[in-house]
Amino acid sequence: MNERIFLSSPHMSEEGYEMQYVKEAFDTNWIAPLGENVNNFEKELAAKVGSKSAAALSSGTAAIHLALKAAGVGEGDIVFCPTLTFSATANPIIYQNAIPVFIDSDHETWNMCPKALEEAFAKYPNVKAVIVVHLYGLSADMDKIVALCNKHNVALIEDAAESLGTYYKGQHTGTFGDYGIFSFNGNKIITTSGGGMLVSNNEERIEKARFWATQSRDQARHYQHSELGYNYRMSNVVAGIGRGQLKVLDKRVEKKNYIFNFYKQELSGLDGIEFMPSNEWDKPNYWLSALTLNGHVRPIDVMQALENENIESRPVWKPMHLQPFFEKYDYIGSDVSENLFNNGVCLPSDSKITDSELERVTKTIKRIWEA
Repeated sequence: MNERIFLSSPHMSEEGYEMQYVKEAFDTNWIAPLGENVNNFEKELAAKVGSKSAAALSSGTAAIHLALKAAGVGEGDIVFCPTLTFSATANPIIYQNAIPVFIDSDHETWNMCPKALEEAFAKYPNVKAVIVVHLYGLSADMDKIVALCNKHNVALIEDAAESLGTYYKGQHTGTFGDYGIFSFNGNKIITTSGGGMLVSNNEERIEKARFWATQSRDQARHYQHSELGYNYRMSNVVAGIGRGQLKVLDKRVEKKNYIFNFYKQELSGLDGIEFMPSNEWDKPNYWLSALTLNGHVRPIDVMQALENENIESRPVWKPMHLQPFFEKYDYIGSDVSENLFNNGVCLPSDSKITDSELERVTKTIKRIWEA
């Protein structure tokens, strides 16, 4: 059996940056939840993306949860959320006992459709927050979405879990809204094994998020809690990994772009294949290379052929409004997200992938059309 080719697996730096910071945590015996690695990772990530402040947390999901809480979202509030996303975007809405309303995608970005969002505002004028996702490292159409949120005086939260290193008109995704979140899960463009970051230009709200994330412990000699708290802070060891990974982010983005362009050059000529969209204002990190199939070859044909060769792939996200848990909530839009799900495939985009492995992937796919 050929060696496994992964979709997107952890990739530690060849220079060993991560171990330098992890060793420092061990050498100082500072492996407790907080420490200099946490403090500096927050500062370095905020500086990298151009945000005033950041809070290092246990996951991207925790970051979304605290962003919603910081935005004042509570029981019965309406929150607009893209339907084409991972459930981690929507779950925190339920944590806050709020009500999600799912918004369709557009073909131009694969992300939240501004026209559908405008329709949603017309139907639900009393909205507390909007969550926008930058899917697979593609930027949403932020000018239109920001304008709509400003017009309706609604908090905007950017789920940039998949788009660290992506730019929209020269500005990092995750920095347009009131709050932005990043994920450092094992499959992301940089990883801390697990973890996330909440960023905002509102330093007071970030400080409050840090307070909630450390069990809302009041400043008192004894243990005192005046608010509900969470165990959401990132550990000092994990933050050390993140500091090292941040040093190679630009290299990872460069490699992900190389992978996408390799696939596009080799496979674009096949009947029915269309790659994820590109726009002149979007500089994606191409976290995952994805395509749609609109001919005689079906996504399951591609995924099965790849699996037979020990190559990992997966479908595009199943929309939230089609999920058993979320299907009872309202959905605004047409069938764009559903069509992307039915016709989409995510190809191996591991930043460690070699040219010979890329050729193995593309040759396997081409054989389906030759059969």
